[in-house]
Amino acid sequence: MSRNEFVCDCHPINEEIVKRVKNTMPDNTTVKSLGKFFSIIGDNTRCKILFALKESPLCVCDLANVLSMTKSSISHQLNKMKTAGVVKCERNGKQVFYSLDDNHILDIFDIGVMHTNHKLKENTYEK
Repeated sequence: MSRNEFVCDCHPINEEIVKRVKNTMPDNTTVKSLGKFFSIIGDNTRCKILFALKESPLCVCDLANVLSMTKSSISHQLNKMKTAGVVKCERNGKQVFYSLDDNHILDIFDIGVMHTNHKLKENTYEK
């Protein structure tokens, strides 16, 4: 493939479509927040945490056991996820249990898993 294969050099731009699309674009704050959200859930360790929390609320000790990681590294990741609104926590005595923040997180994660599995079946994603 040549470098310019995907470059459009047409001159009669469809002004109506361009204007409509420009009007539907979100503001920079929304785009920045969305990018940050996807970078949070895009990390391999945090994806594993999401898989675990999808099954059940868990404390740091249980998550560390499930993922064969240290409590410190799990806590670090959970803190990032909590700050980003991906997980929430609830204290029960001396234990703190983490769960997915809401059904939106579950929906986004499930759709991502379905898409990834679909593309893996087609052999269009790196394994």
